[in-house]
Amino acid sequence: MIESPHPLERQLGMELYMTDTPGMGGVLRKCPEDFLVEELSAPVDNDGPYLVCRLTKKNWELQRLVKEIARSLGISHRRISWAGTKDKRAVTTQLIAIYNIEPEQIRRINLRDVSLEVVGRSTTPLSLGMLQGNLFSIWIRDCYQEELEAQVETCVHTSHAGILNYYGIQRFGARRPVTHQVGERILKGDYEGAILTYVGRAFPDEPEETRFARQEFWDTRDPKAALRNFPLYLSYERALLHHLAVAPNEYREALRTLPPKLLSMFVSAFQSFLFNSALSARCREEQSLQQPLEGDLLVFSDTKTDRVTSPFLPAARIQMDRGRAQLALFIPGSRQVDWRSASHRVQEILLEREVTPAHFTAAQDFVGTAFQGFHRPIRLTTDIISQTEGTNVHLRFILLPGQYATTVCRECMKTDPLSLV
Repeated sequence: MIESPHPLERQLGMELYMTDTPGMGGVLRKCPEDFLVEELSAPVDNDGPYLVCRLTKKNWELQRLVKEIARSLGISHRRISWAGTKDKRAVTTQLIAIYNIEPEQIRRINLRDVSLEVVGRSTTPLSLGMLQGNLFSIWIRDCYQEELEAQVETCVHTSHAGILNYYGIQRFGARRPVTHQVGERILKGDYEGAILTYVGRAFPDEPEETRFARQEFWDTRDPKAALRNFPLYLSYERALLHHLAVAPNEYREALRTLPPKLLSMFVSAFQSFLFNSALSARCREEQSLQQPLEGDLLVFSDTKTDRVTSPFLPAARIQMDRGRAQLALFIPGSRQVDWRSASHRVQEILLEREVTPAHFTAAQDFVGTAFQGFHRPIRLTTDIISQTEGTNVHLRFILLPGQYATTVCRECMKTDPLSLV
């Protein structure tokens, strides 16, 4: 393993690469068509109050598109559900479910670079994770490695054996990675800090007018003045500012103007940061991703978990060798479990951040979403079909729900993380 030289990745807990070979460089998403994602969904029924549609979009952020679809239908965006949040700068296909809508209403929707096809009905809404996986077809352009084919082969081989199962940069906000910082402030009940971070933190790659508007709010905390300068397309930020302009200092209630799924995403992003940081810390101790040690956590193919004890160690190694179990990290939440079941690395990070189970319980009550804690495998494996054309590389592979294509590409490219988004 080698260190990432990129400060942004290290700030998000992605501190290491699995391979110590040079990266091939290159750029993802020179155009949206370079990054194709097809959701592999479960079969759809023909009955129920939820109309299930296949949504194909290009260059749309899903939350904003859902609001546009809801506006076109004259309904609340809360009546629309989905199983996975897909990339913005890409061409993506997935299912969405809309409550109490008829097919002819869908056919009247006319949004640029968006198509909706009715495929069936469901008795329940879709929820995150209700999919079998995602198929990716990706072009990496303008690679600079001289031995490009050899480098691609190394990436293919390593991905088959297993790479670090980091949450990708887009989990934290593609060009403005503040999502986990907002989530940490919500956890601690610092609602003013959450809004100040979300609205006011400016980043270099944003348009100049946006940077100016954010910086002004950061410096003055004057919502009325900020509204005069904030671009109209930043609708979530403007919603927060509108509320504060009418009701100054009501930061908690202002946050409630945001969609519940967005609020939930903030807190979940902090949990993702915990996972990335703990995984990096584990690897720094030079522990294998495939060989269990006493105290490690195993997650089995049926999602059951077990802690590796000294007597169980030989059996645990057999289970892993046969592909029946994987090493995992437990990231705590509000669920009433013994937090000592988390690794010492996770416990140290939580202690450093002064986060306790009570914080997750309070955030759960505020957001209306359960943050019970989760187990996540530390290794990502996939079989890649690759093709090299001059300085361009095409990769085709399938990932399970919750895994990130940019994590695979990152291992191959080893480039500035902003080249991935």
